[in-house]
Amino acid sequence: MRTEHPSITTAITADLLRGALDVQRTERGVLPHRLPAWARAQCADGQLAMAESQPSGVRLVLRTRATVVELDAVPTKRVYAGVPPRPDGVYDLLVDGRPAGQGSITGGDVLHIDMTTGTSEVQPGPVGTVRFTGLPDRAKDVEIWLPHDETTELVALRTDAPVEPAPDPGRAVWLHHGSSISHGSNAASPTTTWPALAARLGGVELINLGLGGSALLDPFTARTLRDTPAELISLKIGINLVNADLMRLRAFTPAVHGFLDTIREGHPDTPLLVISPLHCPIHEDTPGPCAPDFSALRSGQLRFRATGDPAERAAGKLTLGVIRDELARIAAQRAADDPNLHHLDGRELYGAADSAELPLPDDLHPDAAAHRRIGERFAELAFGPGGPFADRGRATS
Repeated sequence: MRTEHPSITTAITADLLRGALDVQRTERGVLPHRLPAWARAQCADGQLAMAESQPSGVRLVLRTRATVVELDAVPTKRVYAGVPPRPDGVYDLLVDGRPAGQGSITGGDVLHIDMTTGTSEVQPGPVGTVRFTGLPDRAKDVEIWLPHDETTELVALRTDAPVEPAPDPGRAVWLHHGSSISHGSNAASPTTTWPALAARLGGVELINLGLGGSALLDPFTARTLRDTPAELISLKIGINLVNADLMRLRAFTPAVHGFLDTIREGHPDTPLLVISPLHCPIHEDTPGPCAPDFSALRSGQLRFRATGDPAERAAGKLTLGVIRDELARIAAQRAADDPNLHHLDGRELYGAADSAELPLPDDLHPDAAAHRRIGERFAELAFGPGGPFADRGRATS
């Protein structure tokens, strides 16, 4: 009879993880990263450090007969001053590719953020445990998808039967880069971010380089994409550049070309899909920077607003409309010599009609229902008949 108290401890190593590009050894365990160490060393931005260490799309993948699986971890919770606490991050369990359970860890470190002053402070916390029981007593593939929005140090893996790395599924690898929406902001769980949903429907293996607030055409990100093996690549470009008010049109155009040139150095013929921004009313015609709406913050709501002046578009300031037009032009220009480069208007994934039906709760990020819609539409447009990824993925129900 199998015990309810698993006694086998397995070291958490890189061969048990998918979706991470680096695994850092820490005093407490291991920390998955979605950017390699050399790339992290080239940027000291705290937002990027937080985003890339949040393991969106990262999962433990095991082959085992275990009926009980326990994972000890230290999540980092984010607490915003004056705003109700965020829900605990969710761990999704899949058995042979099918949902089989969810759990959370309530302990961990706490990152206190004061958006009115721009300051933050980390409060160390204890290790916690997420436990899954009642798994079928047979050889099976077990996946534990880590919370997409909580930095997660992995401390220990315990089971009641031996564990080995799951075999390579032989599916095409889809490498995606984008903003916080691709990262999964406001999604219900790690397997229901729009890229995770689209990957399941397309029958591909996801590496998600959606980096909240950090899709900024950084050269180190382009080199990371260049050096990461993949059969399919997509880039969602635009909104973070407006949010940050990072560059003008004069800099944007050559930066996009340079980003694409770098990726093509490592993937000269890989299908490459450039996606323009989704519909976002506050930034359609108004430049950034984007800032917290402090009037909403005083009432306990986290919302955002655009603080630029629409008249500044004439001086080259970027809006979503400006970026969409320029990305379409760049893609058409490059496609003349690069038949594997494709373009998708982001409003086909989430447009004005979708915004009216499923508005952005904080004026910047979609909710769980909108993530599902975006993922299903991407799967249809990219992996479906006639799509740029149709010959590499497979549409599933």
